[in-house]
Amino acid sequence: MMLYKFFTNSEWAWQAMFDSISKAQKSIYLEMYIFVDDMQEFNFLKLLKKKAKSGVKVKIILDSFGSSSLSKEGILSLKEAGVEVIFFSYFLHRTHRKILIVDEEVAFIGGVNLEQKMSQWVDLVVRMEGRLVKSISRSFAKAYVKSGGKDQALITLNKEVVLNKAKTWIMEHFPISNKFHLKEIYKEALRDSEINVLLVSPYFIPKRWLMGAMHQAVLRGVKVEVIIPKVTDNFFVDRVNYFYIYKMSKLGVSFFLESKMNHAKVLIIDKKEGMIGSNNLDNFSFEFNSEIGVFIKNIEAIRKLLNITNEWKSESVLFDPKLYKPSWIDYILSPLFRLLFFL
Repeated sequence: MMLYKFFTNSEWAWQAMFDSISKAQKSIYLEMYIFVDDMQEFNFLKLLKKKAKSGVKVKIILDSFGSSSLSKEGILSLKEAGVEVIFFSYFLHRTHRKILIVDEEVAFIGGVNLEQKMSQWVDLVVRMEGRLVKSISRSFAKAYVKSGGKDQALITLNKEVVLNKAKTWIMEHFPISNKFHLKEIYKEALRDSEINVLLVSPYFIPKRWLMGAMHQAVLRGVKVEVIIPKVTDNFFVDRVNYFYIYKMSKLGVSFFLESKMNHAKVLIIDKKEGMIGSNNLDNFSFEFNSEIGVFIKNIEAIRKLLNITNEWKSESVLFDPKLYKPSWIDYILSPLFRLLFFL
């Protein structure tokens, strides 16, 4: 039986993750895009060292770019405590995944990073228990091996993930291994939807195929909606976001601008199935980053997910293309940014 719980902002997710790590008896596997040792109330660095010293096996995979602000002292102190810290480092390719697995029995997946400045962000993380956690553990083992990990137990665990599409399964996206599943999932969702498709992303810098798929869905009578922050954490991204919001609004896509920084990544199809994950709607997530998501068909889970997104929509303002006019700079900057975007 699949057990799950949703957390809708960074601090709530951090609290749940912190509590689970505190209770770990055997192992802690953490894969993060951003991990910085500036956390105040939730000092994950200190807790992970404490658990490693107590005999718990602690393995951490960090992106070499995203976690570049993690201090050398912090890295050294983790290693001295017995934590294995390895960095995912490939040219252009990054691990953008956010995974925590405790004792191979509890797993967290979503959009939350570990950095103090994100404490007030809206986000979405799902906590899971059940047989799916084994598949998530295998997915972590794959990233561990790709990052150069040598622990034989995790190497043995590095097997193909069996996807069970009956109720819930995971989405793995490993461009470095030529496994491009994200594009297939979004194209299929927009092509096969009958009533509506809801997307949530902090960054909306779509490639041409995604713009085309969204437009085709609208032409078929499908209601396509996107929840996005009114203001993100990057001024230039805001300009590019609004440029593509404007273009797609004129083609019939509805955009809800949330006043808070919403860093969640969600896909819901016909109010029947959905995916929560780590990917943004940009070039790097689809073409270069390693990503992960949980695909859900469970009726109760979808109902809760809809309640969350409906609340976000109620706190948002519908974008009106009549009130926005792109400048000539936007017509140059936005396509270039779409090509190079890697946040």
